[in-house]
Amino acid sequence: MQALVVLPTYNELANIDQVCRAILAAAPNVDILVVDDGSPDGTAHAAEQLGKELGHIEVLRRDRKQGLGQAYLAGFARGLEQGYDALIEMDADLSHDPATLPALIAKLDDADLVIGSRYIPGGSIPQWSLRRRLLSQVGNRYSSLMLGVPLHDMTSGFRAYQADLLRRLTLDDTHANGYGFQIEMAYRAVQAGARVTEIPIRFVERKEGTSKMSLRITVEAIGLVTVMGFKRYGRALRSARRRSASPAAAAPR
Repeated sequence: MQALVVLPTYNELANIDQVCRAILAAAPNVDILVVDDGSPDGTAHAAEQLGKELGHIEVLRRDRKQGLGQAYLAGFARGLEQGYDALIEMDADLSHDPATLPALIAKLDDADLVIGSRYIPGGSIPQWSLRRRLLSQVGNRYSSLMLGVPLHDMTSGFRAYQADLLRRLTLDDTHANGYGFQIEMAYRAVQAGARVTEIPIRFVERKEGTSKMSLRITVEAIGLVTVMGFKRYGRALRSARRRSASPAAAAPR
């Protein structure tokens, strides 16, 4: 299985060398696509120089910051054009352990989407406070209940997709960013009948650079889940009304 790791970057000069080397050490047969949103710190140039040294690394330069979701969509489109069998999401800040890549890819033998989960047995977030962990778990639980998706970590950004699944999902219809993108993609995969599974991961805080998480991204995710959830319940209610009003349902028995 030929796999492409898609790495969205914005000002990740302090991490790009280490993360690329760690990925290729853990999974020497994968390729890396760095999708850089016009980083002013020279991340894209550093990745290009690393590609000349190590091979297996390509850089997709974009002229401005367009968000995590759009970066992944651009990376997926490039990977599908180039015929990869699997597309992998992971952060460029070393919060996701590259050593987990072989297990993530291997699990695609019997799944269409594999999500690295912090919230199943074996998963952990050792550096988070109890408050932050509870907020994240409540958000994931809310998403799961509203959308009817039996997953523990819908916001996880460490995951692997079968290329065939991404082709089925019509990516042009996906517009969310941040956590919202991860939730929407997991929901759409389940709705499409995909085989989705989770494996445990250890998530750590970045050591270098600045987090891209913001209140706007969090609010976007909550709003997206709420809208999708009400649409889902509305469809279920209309379907139930149609069934109850059908001649077969109304006929005496």
